Amino acid sequence: MAVSLLSQRFVISAKLSSNLTSNYKLLITMAPIFDFPIKVGRIDDVQELKKAQKTKIPYRFVRDVAERPKLAPTHLPLSTSIPIIDLSKLMKGNKEDFHFEILKLSASCEEWGFFQVINHGIDLDLLEKIEKVAMEFFMLPVEEKQKYPMAPGTVQGYGQAFVFSEDQKLDWCNMFALGLVPHSIRNPKLWPTNPPTFSDTVETYSREIRKLCKDLLRFIALSLGLRENVFEEMFGVSVQAMRMNYYPACPRPDLVLGLSPHSDGSALTVLQQGKGSTVGLQILKNNTWVPIQPVRNALVINIGDTIEVLTNGRYKSSEHRAVTHKEKDRLSIVTFYAPSYEIEIGPMPEMVDEKNPSKYRRYNHGEYSRHYVTNKLQGKKTLDFAKIPPKNSF
Repeated sequence: MAVSLLSQRFVISAKLSSNLTSNYKLLITMAPIFDFPIKVGRIDDVQELKKAQKTKIPYRFVRDVAERPKLAPTHLPLSTSIPIIDLSKLMKGNKEDFHFEILKLSASCEEWGFFQVINHGIDLDLLEKIEKVAMEFFMLPVEEKQKYPMAPGTVQGYGQAFVFSEDQKLDWCNMFALGLVPHSIRNPKLWPTNPPTFSDTVETYSREIRKLCKDLLRFIALSLGLRENVFEEMFGVSVQAMRMNYYPACPRPDLVLGLSPHSDGSALTVLQQGKGSTVGLQILKNNTWVPIQPVRNALVINIGDTIEVLTNGRYKSSEHRAVTHKEKDRLSIVTFYAPSYEIEIGPMPEMVDEKNPSKYRRYNHGEYSRHYVTNKLQGKKTLDFAKIPPKNSF
């Protein structure tokens, strides 16, 4: 099938209900309704573009000059500076090991907003299985994958998320995203039956990642001098979602981005980089995009906007993006872990004093989640939703 026939044009329109219950329903389904038409225009499937072996990149993927990645390995030594946390030393290490690892965890959250975790306790066979079913899904014929479409303005299904206009630049990436927990956010129609082991593998994987997030949040709380269960008690029934990202090789990786710069709206994000994948993740550190070299069998963890707000900016969410490769495809599997939509978020009292007044207002987490998924990825701009303007600002 010709690439042009595989493109999609979506237009949806609806009225946003003023009823609070309806608003929560929209959040729970992770499918917000807009009070204006969304016209996203033509969206080419990047795997099909690769199959067509065209050397010219469609205009909508070509970034403005200022946004284009510099692919030379400048400042590469910095990539070795991202901390590696040994979870086993936090879970069952001696007092000295525990103290050292907690200090390292605190520094990584404060200075980087990212770290890699080793000895995380998740069976390595399970990591291989989730990669296998993800690859099997992405290798299906495009007509099969498009049975699970990501409708404009939503963040579940197959396609591209965070696209809201016909002239918006597109990422060189195919996404497949699902809501996981609580079950009320799931859309059963978007769960594929092929590959046959997909659902069972995702269920098992998501349970293990959820346990990891709870453990990490306990130690993050301790690194802040807080009670270890403070986040679990505060979050209620935590929300968990997954997104699989497939970045095909691109003939002009210097012109495109695999994923636009952004911070995550979650509390924690867990990234599994496909085995043997090229270096694709980059973190903005001191105004420099730093490539992060994957560590064998490690998972990459990053602090989301929610933890930044709760810690009043002490632990910061970091802006990050993905780049592509000229010859190699790349797979990543991302899990987002966040509080219940129903709770109120704001700086914790322990994080506020006269010298460090509140930088963020209190707000309903569901409202922020809706705000996040209804705006395009644009650095840390989404977090402006929560910021208290400086007193001298006009």
